[in-house]
Amino acid sequence: MDTFKDHAGMATRRIALSTAIGALAAIVMAGMPVSAAAAAPKTIDPGKLTVGFNGDMPMTSWKDGKLIGTDGALLAHIAEDLGLEIKPQQMEWSALIQATKQGKVDIMLGSMGWTKERTKIMLLTDPIYYFGTFLLQKKDTNYSTFADISGHKIGTVTGFTLVPELKSIPNVGEVKLYDTSDGVMRDLIAGRLDMAVLDPGLVEYALLQHPEWGLHQVALVPEADKYPIMSTKYYSIMGIWPEEKELYDAINKEITKAWADCSNVKTMSAYGLGNPSWFDPPPKDYRIGVDRPDGWQAPKAPASCFAK
Repeated sequence: MDTFKDHAGMATRRIALSTAIGALAAIVMAGMPVSAAAAAPKTIDPGKLTVGFNGDMPMTSWKDGKLIGTDGALLAHIAEDLGLEIKPQQMEWSALIQATKQGKVDIMLGSMGWTKERTKIMLLTDPIYYFGTFLLQKKDTNYSTFADISGHKIGTVTGFTLVPELKSIPNVGEVKLYDTSDGVMRDLIAGRLDMAVLDPGLVEYALLQHPEWGLHQVALVPEADKYPIMSTKYYSIMGIWPEEKELYDAINKEITKAWADCSNVKTMSAYGLGNPSWFDPPPKDYRIGVDRPDGWQAPKAPASCFAK
């Protein structure tokens, strides 16, 4: 999970997650209303939205000239409504954060978790869905607690905000950091890791495609007093260059519309992530007093989004 991250050239070495991508992209875009665009908000390259992503499916990828995935397709829809053409910039997750901070991209995304630290370097949008922390592991184990992590090798991705907490767990065997999620999963399958923490959406999508891997993910039992980052249900957001407040406001308006018309639910569901838990906010809005005012409420998908 960004908070827990990582996407064309890289795709050729990613564990095969994309056999049905083209069909899924068509499903995502079907039925999405497109509003008439007003004057496009200011961006680094006028008329274009420079988007940073790492290509981890099902969140983001670039195929046939289109940004796709649970997060990508939604942003593509938003960009169209705002009259902006997407200019893709694919890179590793750690590089994305710096690129957004420095104004080399307008926006970054891909199961990106909200943290207080990130509010200091970029503008963070309203959430598009929510996620928690899971331990990915072989099916013959059922690790679920911080105590279970002790004495074991665990892998995650460089740049994930949970890394310091992972390293602070007493007697943790080894915390191995990787540039990409596929590298983590390869070592887990090969037995070089005991468990891993990755984007739960990426993992769920991959396991649906590859049951032969013999892996499953188990929810981590929270210990918020000791490990607040890994015990939190996260707002999945997008990060925007701090100089682009106009773009930030415009995208937040589009996100509000997406919750109302179920566009975010449609994009997630197209990739097998339609469970209502993805759209149920944390019990406490911990953004209040940081980058949201008193009285702000995290959005929740209406029941009609899940009506059959």
